[in-house]
Amino acid sequence: MSLQTWQETLIVAPGDGPALTAAAAARCIPATALVTLPPNFWAVGRAMRIKASGRISSAITTPGTARFDVRMTSTVVFDSLAILLDSVAAHTNVGWLLEIMLTCRAIGATGNLFGQGRLICEDILGVPATAPKGVLVAILPWNSAPAVGGNFDTTISHVLDLYFTQTEATGSLTLHQFLVEMLN
Repeated sequence: MSLQTWQETLIVAPGDGPALTAAAAARCIPATALVTLPPNFWAVGRAMRIKASGRISSAITTPGTARFDVRMTSTVVFDSLAILLDSVAAHTNVGWLLEIMLTCRAIGATGNLFGQGRLICEDILGVPATAPKGVLVAILPWNSAPAVGGNFDTTISHVLDLYFTQTEATGSLTLHQFLVEMLN
């Protein structure tokens, strides 16, 4: 799918992404939700919002960490860093909501985006073990100052992609909804 105008929503995933269970980085959106941004799409100050939601599971004894990253083709332009999953209680198919804001800081052969976000989920270290459990909000990047992502050439087309990594194969993640919006 290609972008027509900046005012429109870029893409809404028509179905679930793959069920991810391996302890390795993998695309979490369905292939039909990939969008190709045309050459010179980015301009300094141009902003994008990515929203995603789904379900996650993790084991008590080896929950590991969760990590989301946004890529322009193969370059990581936003990294949530490793989010500590709950080691006090096991979680099976609990919901999560992810929102990431990206703003273009530089264009050209070494263009880059500045990003921050939040993950809302019950399966984050620090949630009480007994009811009422509630949820936590993790500000992203996790436990780190916000930073500019990897440099990429803004003068060529790129595929916008969302990846997920869970460090332990004892858990799983499935994306159910994915939305990309241009804010200006």
